[in-house]
Amino acid sequence: MKTYLVGGAVRDALMVRDAGASEASHVDRDWVVVGTTPEAMVQQGFLPVGRDFPVFLHPTTREEYALARTERKTSPGYRGFVVHAEPGVTLEDDLARRDLTINAMAVAASEADDPARARIIDPHNGQHDLQHRVLRHVTDAFTEDPVRILRLARFAARFPDFSVAAETLALMRNMVAQGEVDHLVAERVWQELARGLMEQRPSRMFDVLRDCGALKRLLPEVDRLWGVPQRAEYHPEIDTGVHLMMVLDMSARLAAPLTVRFACLGHDLGKGTTSADVLPRHIGHEERSARLLKGVCERLRVPVDCRELADVVAREHGNIHRSETLGAAALVRLLERCDALRKPARFHEVLLACECDARGRLGMGEIAYPQRDRLAQALVWAQSVNTAGIAAQAQADGLSGPKVGEQIHKARVAAVARGLGAADPAPAGD
Repeated sequence: MKTYLVGGAVRDALMVRDAGASEASHVDRDWVVVGTTPEAMVQQGFLPVGRDFPVFLHPTTREEYALARTERKTSPGYRGFVVHAEPGVTLEDDLARRDLTINAMAVAASEADDPARARIIDPHNGQHDLQHRVLRHVTDAFTEDPVRILRLARFAARFPDFSVAAETLALMRNMVAQGEVDHLVAERVWQELARGLMEQRPSRMFDVLRDCGALKRLLPEVDRLWGVPQRAEYHPEIDTGVHLMMVLDMSARLAAPLTVRFACLGHDLGKGTTSADVLPRHIGHEERSARLLKGVCERLRVPVDCRELADVVAREHGNIHRSETLGAAALVRLLERCDALRKPARFHEVLLACECDARGRLGMGEIAYPQRDRLAQALVWAQSVNTAGIAAQAQADGLSGPKVGEQIHKARVAAVARGLGAADPAPAGD
């Protein structure tokens, strides 16, 4: 039985070494075990956790140890594989089934404490591609799993200075043309999309997916935004697709959570359905965006927190951008439409997504976004109202139901008006 450190831990250690850094950042370590059986692993105290192939947790470190394996595709889609993990499967066999050359390197366990100085087992020239900043498939087995298209695109977002090898891009385009991505399981698409949105430069993921044609098949609502013009006085970059990519990269720059980044992705989908005769204006695109988002979320089974935030941002981002001109009554109505009083944490994420939208424009990356602070303060003023006391008094006066709500609403408007008056002796009109 032999054990090897494989994949990302080796890749990242070499990247840190080549960059001249003093130490590598923490990365999860993956191990491959050659020349043994699942029964022998269990006898040594390893805990089996793999559902589709033999993976075990180390009894002490809890790191993952997988038996060296090969795979054979049996049907379209991610789940149609037969896995072989017999003792005769070699390390080289295992590395050959991996996606990218930079992820197909290994070092012996005895040298794993310092992989950057270890003897690198590199049968597919991963070190060369790492040095030349190239994302390249290992073998034509890449075509057997269309998820790898998404995975490569995600790595492009993580390593934005890497290019995609010409032969790999051609392979991906052929996979799309053959309908491979049409069979992808929704959960896997969402998983890779979510990971890519959280990378250093999310726009690179969409650049790659567009370049190979996969975006049109997976997210046509996003793909159709390129080439759609917007009014230059608001969007100097003009192209709606270009703007979307700038917004996503701004969300990464501002360290936004996934919920915000997904909301950024979907906030302008309706602009792709604007009639040509009214361009470059996009009247009513907010509601169209919300309708399209609903379809995307159902199709990809997007988590509830992401879909709910995205819906609010799609419907209200224009009103939030214009909120500096709103007086107390309109501000409270905006807070109520966003459900900000019941879900203040989510509302702060709404405001962050809107800031990403405002600053994700050509030449506007450094502008201030005072709407965010003003609305956050308006929420504080509205929250200061003693709703329980008002409800009790209203009931004592014989009011009930909607009438109680009206009293609370009026009190909140008054509280926001007082706050605006204190902050600005001449607040904007309603």
